Amino acid sequence: MTNHCCKAMSSRVNGRCDQHDDPFACPDALIGFSAKFQEYGLIIHDGGTSSIGIDFCPWCGQHLPESQRDRWFDELESRGIDPWEDGVPAEFVDGRWLTSLRSDQPKTP
Repeated sequence: MTNHCCKAMSSRVNGRCDQHDDPFACPDALIGFSAKFQEYGLIIHDGGTSSIGIDFCPWCGQHLPESQRDRWFDELESRGIDPWEDGVPAEFVDGRWLTSLRSDQPKTP
């Protein structure tokens, strides 16, 4: 489970429905979170997997992290991986790629 900006956001994003495995199928699911892109969005319940990106938490008002979508594609490209044609490594699916990039950064004194 991922911790988010506040208890209410964590509850909404990490909550699971006993009737629906997919939050996009659950009419009670309000917020979607993409770990790989670090994006939050209001779920559009139209039968698909669309959401409207949000920049602030609806409960505590905190500014949410900047999307890493462009960086995700750039990092895959730099490794010679085409996400549409090649298999995407697991760390790029669940968000671990961000942690590994941070640990690769030089430490400043």
